[in-house]
Amino acid sequence: MYSDNNIIIKGAREHNLKDIDLVIPRDSFVVITGLSGSGKSSLAFDTIYAEGQRRYIESLSAYARQFLNLLEKPDVDLIEGLSPSISIEQKSTSGNPRSTVGTVTEIYDFMRLLYARVGTPHCYNCGRVVEKQSSEQIIDNVFENYQDKRIQIFAPVVRGRKGHYRELFDDILRDGFIRARVDGEVVELEKGFKVDRYKIHNIEILVDRLKVSGKSRTRINESIEVALNYGNGSVIVNAEKEDRIFSRDLACHHCGISYQELAPNSFSFNSPYGSCPACEGLGEKKKLNIDMIIPDWEKTINQSGIEALGKPRNIWFFNQLEGVAEYYDFTFDTKLSELTDEQKEILLYGSKEKIPFIYTYGGGKSVKYKHKFSGVVNYIQHYFEKSSSNKIREWAEAYMTTSVCEVCSGGRLKKESLSVTIGGKNISEVTALSIERAKQFYMDLKLTDREKLIATPILKEITERLDFLLNVGLNYLTLSRGARTLSGGESQRIRLATQIGTHLAGVLYVLDEPSIGLHQSDNIKLINSLKDLRELGNTVIVVEHDRETIENADYIVDLGPGAGEYGGEVCLADRAENLLKSNGKCHSLTLDYIKNKIAIEVPKERRKGSGKFLKVIGAKGNNLKSADLEIPLETFTVVTGVSGSGKSTLINYTLVRILLKKIYNSKVVPLPFDGVEGLEHIDKIIEIDQSPIGRTPAFQSGNVYWTIYFYP
Repeated sequence: MYSDNNIIIKGAREHNLKDIDLVIPRDSFVVITGLSGSGKSSLAFDTIYAEGQRRYIESLSAYARQFLNLLEKPDVDLIEGLSPSISIEQKSTSGNPRSTVGTVTEIYDFMRLLYARVGTPHCYNCGRVVEKQSSEQIIDNVFENYQDKRIQIFAPVVRGRKGHYRELFDDILRDGFIRARVDGEVVELEKGFKVDRYKIHNIEILVDRLKVSGKSRTRINESIEVALNYGNGSVIVNAEKEDRIFSRDLACHHCGISYQELAPNSFSFNSPYGSCPACEGLGEKKKLNIDMIIPDWEKTINQSGIEALGKPRNIWFFNQLEGVAEYYDFTFDTKLSELTDEQKEILLYGSKEKIPFIYTYGGGKSVKYKHKFSGVVNYIQHYFEKSSSNKIREWAEAYMTTSVCEVCSGGRLKKESLSVTIGGKNISEVTALSIERAKQFYMDLKLTDREKLIATPILKEITERLDFLLNVGLNYLTLSRGARTLSGGESQRIRLATQIGTHLAGVLYVLDEPSIGLHQSDNIKLINSLKDLRELGNTVIVVEHDRETIENADYIVDLGPGAGEYGGEVCLADRAENLLKSNGKCHSLTLDYIKNKIAIEVPKERRKGSGKFLKVIGAKGNNLKSADLEIPLETFTVVTGVSGSGKSTLINYTLVRILLKKIYNSKVVPLPFDGVEGLEHIDKIIEIDQSPIGRTPAFQSGNVYWTIYFYP
């Protein structure tokens, strides 16, 4: 199992390591274990991995090195036998709201290609299959929809591509066209005309401008045919600043709606050619929450009842609000709960009629004017959308909650893209399946012989990557799951699955406790994945406490004997088979526990608590199915279950957020639930998660990696 080559370390002194010497076999599955703080990470990451990275970077040219961060040499006398190293740590995959499990693993890229090549487009209006449209049908549509209107006929020649296109513009001029629409603006062409080569452009030839009538039918026929020839079967008709695309390729004959030819970027929510225009591909929109703007309707405006605006002061908006109060017969001392429905509507959303206002300048001069009142909600929304100040945008965002986009229903894509199906499902519906069910969907997919010829190599890439995720115990995740909502352990296992898929050999992999967050029932899947990585010809070094991982290792290194200044020494280092089978004294606290020489005693009596309870009723966040939770107070309570069963959803994103909102008026919004009881028994909450120390607390909706330490 072991090669003749070893990784030889002499005189390692990084952090608390005490000048240790060590020999680790290459091409093996090695576990470095020991007490927390004994020096495991100092050896694995700050010494072995850091030196492997440093040497690889130094092997590059001076030109390449200038773009990379230079690494300091670790405090060690000698390391031999190192390979280029890759670290797979427990950190968030991405904080970008656009990143998903599908995009991070590149599975979604292959799905986009699959849908572009063998997807069946349907009309988003009537649901019929979209078919090709003849030139005669396009011309009839133009006369039906634009009779007696002036139109412009464009031939699209470039769609969403970079380049300066000087040669293209010269060819257009030689063919007799003198105008083109470049990125939405009609320009006069001249010899040598070009655009910025590093920007994405849309270029359309202006073929004709005319009025649609019976007299112009022949001219329209000729212009449409010319535009279709130059536009590769597509033509754009513009009337009253509105475009409509007609295509010889795809159109719904029943509704008269034409569609562009499918391409991979038609299914990209990171591209303007595929993303939903309402939510810009995020699948969700921020919306002002009235309950956050006015949390207590029993207060008056003078008592800061409109919390988002605070107490009245000499600013333009409160000056208008005074006029509104006078006009609609209420005062700043009227309780907001006592306002009529009409008054509340005007206060929040504005008036339809113009209201007289009086504004007094600093010099004492007053002016009268009439103006429609915008309302509190529109006032905050305006600053959120138009302000260039991050501080002002953060202020407005603090009174918003995130909701699913009503246009795409969370699908992130345009309605045209969501109308393309394979096996009866659009691409968004497939990404919403768990990885296990998505794999089964592709395995059961029935395709025609022609479609099989195109789809087979694409499906092979998709199913292989899904298999890698299944093998590391992530069968419960969905491809649409946001990358920033993943735990550190889930992110690490995704990167592990990606590395297995690259089929690299001769690499040194260093992993940081990959079993964290993984249920014991899935542990063997992770261990088998690590062994697969080893079988490819790699050296796998894992920092780990998990018993099963240690027992399945090829080689064990135990550091200790204590933590901090009492650690940093090699207690033992040998083949796992030798250490686990030996009965002699081994001077290792870790092996004493593994061999059951030492055990944590199970308490004979359990604490009963105070008899009071904290209850969450009908929790429905993510995969929770109206779950009810009852926690006895003044007890040590553990919430457990298989990975993906809803533990974090129930505790971190429902209960904790309920308490933060109730006790500290936090802006975080808990996931849906029906009710909560027992809050009167809680006066403070301290949440300690796995975020690195020093991370800035974040209360923005959707940011799940936050650390909070609250004290009264």
